[in-house]
Amino acid sequence: MVPVTIKDVARESGVNVSTVSRALNGEYGVHAETREMVAAVARRLGYRPNRVARGLVTGRSHTLALVVSDIRNHFFSEVARGAEDAAYRAGHDLILCNSDLDPEKQMRYVQSLLEKRVDGILMNSVSVLSRKQQEQLASMGIAIVLLNRAAPRSVFSTVCADNLGGGRLAAEHLLRLGHRNIAHVTGPRHHGNMTDRAKGFLRALAAAPRPVEPLVLYGKNNFTGGYEMGREILASHPRITAIFTANDIMAFGVIRAITEAGRRIPGDFSVIGFDDVELSSIVNPPLTTIQQPKYEIGEAAVEILLRHADPKKPHPPEHRVFDVRLVERQSCMPI
Repeated sequence: MVPVTIKDVARESGVNVSTVSRALNGEYGVHAETREMVAAVARRLGYRPNRVARGLVTGRSHTLALVVSDIRNHFFSEVARGAEDAAYRAGHDLILCNSDLDPEKQMRYVQSLLEKRVDGILMNSVSVLSRKQQEQLASMGIAIVLLNRAAPRSVFSTVCADNLGGGRLAAEHLLRLGHRNIAHVTGPRHHGNMTDRAKGFLRALAAAPRPVEPLVLYGKNNFTGGYEMGREILASHPRITAIFTANDIMAFGVIRAITEAGRRIPGDFSVIGFDDVELSSIVNPPLTTIQQPKYEIGEAAVEILLRHADPKKPHPPEHRVFDVRLVERQSCMPI
């Protein structure tokens, strides 16, 4: 079936194409009766505006993109829901891309999204962006909001949780429970959010009346990474009694490794995560974790992105940091 075009609506309405365009877009210079008649004809013919063609004229596609490291991590699915809802309310579509923790794939997606003329990109950068990378992205002439902490002299807006504070809360909780042989399981080195969680954790342990120097393991920040590092702790570090993971999905991997080995949580190991994804409350045992407002982070990121996407109203970078809190469940106990 051949799609109905704006020319078909103009011919059927007895007016020119520019009048149809102004009438359907609510612009000035069209009498009310003409506007209603054109709208009625468009409905009768089943006319649908060509958003791509309109975008070529206006320079706006009404499409945003969200680039995350791995949507299988429930944290990102909740962030995506907040972002999608905010985009929908604003009349925009949202494209989802997975970088799979690969900086090269991340940048290929950015290039592809530019070719698709998206209005802006939300990006959970897989590593701290260098000055050169920031300049490269800024030169592309598109609005970008990072779901990471601000890099030094960052030219981009950022939205994230208080990762330093969250790491501190985790350390203080384990210290209150009496743990001193502690491990921290985290993602790759120089990962903005996780680096800050580690800093907050390590600083709080070092500042304790009896300072603690934990074991720190770096790996993939996903279920497999947590599982592998959990097995390493079991095999090579028998004195460890408590484990803080940099996100909940790694905690689930650690829990799998411990239970497969016939060890108990929290009897043999206390485990604390970060994110408070929905599954955290229903795993066995329910996971103690640091809660961050995932939906609200996605929502706020889109709202900021839309402000930056309007070239007629330039905005300076904005940096939004959300509070976090400790959620105590049954995966930790005193020793």
